[in-house]
Amino acid sequence: MKIVAKPAGIIRCVYGEWVMNYTYMVRCRDGSLYTGWTTDIEKRVKAHNEGKGAKYTHSRRPVRLAYYEAFETKEEAMKREYAIKHMNKAAKEKLVKENKNRTKTEME
Repeated sequence: MKIVAKPAGIIRCVYGEWVMNYTYMVRCRDGSLYTGWTTDIEKRVKAHNEGKGAKYTHSRRPVRLAYYEAFETKEEAMKREYAIKHMNKAAKEKLVKENKNRTKTEME
């Protein structure tokens, strides 16, 4: 594997590709929010919409990305996922609302 300069904010190289870890929330068809973590947001949202994601989202398709945060390590992303999952609905909605423009512009 050829080592190249590490892009800012990305911690590890796997099979020649730099990997970032994300905590994300998707908005389900029924208006609920599902929280998870992944290394590839686009691929994960697609999996949720194809019924290959979490059981929770399977019957609530389609879903759309509502929020995400980037982390250098899997452990950080998983800790944040745990914290968000323990927030009440109002706190989750506040996160989504405060970051609405960021998600739209960066993920389109």
